[in-house]
Formats: sequence, structure tokens, C-alpha cells
Amino acid sequence: MSRSQTLGVNTSETEVVNISSHGIWLYTYGREYFISYEDFPWFKDGSVNEIVNVLEPTPGNYYWPDLDIDLGIETIKNPQRFPLISHQA
Repeated sequence: MSRSQTLGVNTSETEVVNISSHGIWLYTYGREYFISYEDFPWFKDGSVNEIVNVLEPTPGNYYWPDLDIDLGIETIKNPQRFPLISHQA
């Protein structure tokens, strides 16, 4: 008797799960993080397709190629610690 096995690889460890008028929610490795437009205004004018197209080129580093935005998990979790990165001049 053979056992069933899962085929394929889970390719969606990271995804945008919600977009609101205040920001976006990024789901990654079982946790959700809120990315506010106040702290990260570059997302505010992005289209849904641009915002949901997120890659994780290295663990904990997220890249939105259509918006040319690159954020690390520490920046997302603590935007106040990275004011030059997370706020427009």
C-alpha cells in the first residue's frame, strides 16, 4: 500500500492579505503585519496588482518590484526606528 503525499511546494509563504484605506496587511510565516500608509506612503497610490506582487528574495526581506519598494521585517515591525526610510521628506 502506498501513502499519499503532498505534491508541489508551498510558494505563498508571504502574501498581501488585505488592502484598506489605511494600509496593507502582509502575511508571512504565520504572522500578519500592518504596513500603514502613514509610515510607508509609497504604497498609497499603488494599484492592487502592484501591491499584491510581493517577493521575498531573502528571508525577512520583502520586495515589491512594480513599486520598487524594498523593506526588511524590522522596518515593518518598527517604522519609528527607521525614519529616513519610512517617511517621505
